[in-house]
Amino acid sequence: MLINLNIIDLAVVKALDLDLNTGMSVLTGETGAGKSILLTALGLALGDRADSGYVRPDSKRAEINLEFDLADAPHAQQWLQDHDLDDGGICLIRRVVNQDGRSKAYINNRPVTLQALQTLSGKLVEIHGQHAHLTLLDSDEQRRLLDEYAKNHGLLEQVNHCYRQWQQLNKELAALIKASSDQTEREALLRYQIEELQQLDLVNFDYQQLSDEHGKLANLGQILLTGQGLLDNLYENEQASVSKLLNHSIAELQQIARYAPELNEISQLLTEAQIQSEEAALALRRFLEAQDADPLRLELIEEQLATIHQLSRKHHISPDGLPAQLQQLEQQLDGLVHSSERIEQLTADTAKYFAEYQQLAAHLSVARHNGAAILQQHISAMIKELGMPQGEFLIAISALETETPKLNGKDNISFLISANPGLPPKPLAKVASGGELSRISLAIQVTTANDKTTPTMIFDEVDSGIGGGIAEIVGQKLRALSHNRQVLCVTHLPQVAAQAHSHLYVEKNHHTDITSSNVRLLTNPERVTEVARMLGGVNITANTLAHAEEMLAHAISEL
Repeated sequence: MLINLNIIDLAVVKALDLDLNTGMSVLTGETGAGKSILLTALGLALGDRADSGYVRPDSKRAEINLEFDLADAPHAQQWLQDHDLDDGGICLIRRVVNQDGRSKAYINNRPVTLQALQTLSGKLVEIHGQHAHLTLLDSDEQRRLLDEYAKNHGLLEQVNHCYRQWQQLNKELAALIKASSDQTEREALLRYQIEELQQLDLVNFDYQQLSDEHGKLANLGQILLTGQGLLDNLYENEQASVSKLLNHSIAELQQIARYAPELNEISQLLTEAQIQSEEAALALRRFLEAQDADPLRLELIEEQLATIHQLSRKHHISPDGLPAQLQQLEQQLDGLVHSSERIEQLTADTAKYFAEYQQLAAHLSVARHNGAAILQQHISAMIKELGMPQGEFLIAISALETETPKLNGKDNISFLISANPGLPPKPLAKVASGGELSRISLAIQVTTANDKTTPTMIFDEVDSGIGGGIAEIVGQKLRALSHNRQVLCVTHLPQVAAQAHSHLYVEKNHHTDITSSNVRLLTNPERVTEVARMLGGVNITANTLAHAEEMLAHAISEL
């Protein structure tokens, strides 16, 4: 159960540290006092999407901390152990929202993803919003409620797994069958494209080397002309070659080195330079002598490069990508050649999953009919208690008009209501008024909650549209739910508030520059005053206070 809620700088809440009790707790206060922000804080801490607008003005960040006692939450405790997040019998959840809207989540002081937080939260807290009766009109929500009550989760997962496998295989099979219709034409095209690429000898293909060789042969005349000029400058010009000039310089330097021995080092450097220049000249001569103009080789390379560029443009890839393109085309051809085998295998696998789906879906339908028979009896009984004495609640289950597998099985599920005797039941959206829909929604939530293992349940004004004696019954039903779990209820009804074990009051503080809200646990005398306020409006009279005391005393006497 939730034992502590701590909020820092969230919207109108500057700082709040609230301890929560077992049983049923109600949260009341004037309209606009800040009750909704507490539900917002809980939602954020449990994984709702964050927004920078939640951060209190002039604050850098908002922070919400929840502390849970896991004694009544074995599924949550097991999940924590499975994910190495267990920290004994207590679970701490922290959510931090920054000014830029980014947020971080922590479980037992270890950072986690939002998805992990949401998964754990579902095992700790269940929130029923004030607009739950509107979502009740959705057919998917009606199916979900029935499956949840009938404990069809495992069977439903098997059905959906089977459906997804069938869908994937059937999609691949359809694509292959479509492709096989023009397989001959496609196969011929692939063979032609492969033969085009194979003429390039792509096993030994090196586009860069071929391109370099072409550049050399195409510019061989310029290479020979420039090379011979350099050879003359280095060695073969008898009058002014580098070798002659260096030889002359060395001889003169050796003459004067007799008088200045330190010049011998310079003479040595020039001698080494002469040797290097002569070796360079010899290497250049050998290179030039080895060059042989080969017009046929140049023509062959130009033809190869033209073919390479043509094919690269045709396949919309770079020349270097042609070997990989050949491999891909060969794989496609191999796939076409063996597609008949794949079609045969896919046909068998698709039929297998189709048959398995039909069998599982049939079992799911039986489970739904069995669960619906019990659920509709309980809800019918409860709506009678909630002020619809002639009301009958029915769950209609019919088969979808298709043999094609569908997600969530092959049943069409519809919640029906007959508010008056003699009238045929009709869908909720066509019969129920706003008040009736609220009662039906509450009856479903209370009925389906009895078998749940979630230790904490939060009801946010689910009693809207209800009043009088019915409101007292609603309070009693919510109190009954709290016998084996923690129930927190936001309400405007004094009849509901009087049934609570603990009463929390939300009030605004206008004594600071920025308005803030606070929550405190009411004492017994304060509870009388608050219930009287909820009963009597602006002026609280002695009669109103007496009525409030009587309501609280009556609730306690029924314990």
